[in-house]
Amino acid sequence: MGTDSIGEGQADKFIRACRTTIGDSLRSITYFTRDGYEQIYLRSDLEQDADLTGFVDYESLGFDAPAAYRGSELGEYRFTIRVFENGYLVRVNTSDEGVFVTTDNLTLRGFEEVATAIAEVLAGD
Repeated sequence: MGTDSIGEGQADKFIRACRTTIGDSLRSITYFTRDGYEQIYLRSDLEQDADLTGFVDYESLGFDAPAAYRGSELGEYRFTIRVFENGYLVRVNTSDEGVFVTTDNLTLRGFEEVATAIAEVLAGD
């Protein structure tokens, strides 16, 4: 999987939305499609050489999540949170594009707020 170019204006919208909602807890932002990805933000204190291919390959499976969970008594699928030893990953996607952000510790409300902000940018709001 290679890179997929996102316009600078769209990238800036994701960065603004995430920084506004979670501030310095934001670690990174990666935009992805079925064909590729682009890391659009990386906090300056983090290593610049992370290999994102495995993350993107796995998170791309999320394109099928809305259909997989359709009809659940839990309601409509909204976003995914993954917990790691040194941080968290939040993924939001439509049927053909998505964004995952990595963060420091947040409250559940913080995860919901950043996921909502990402979803709004994806929807073009």
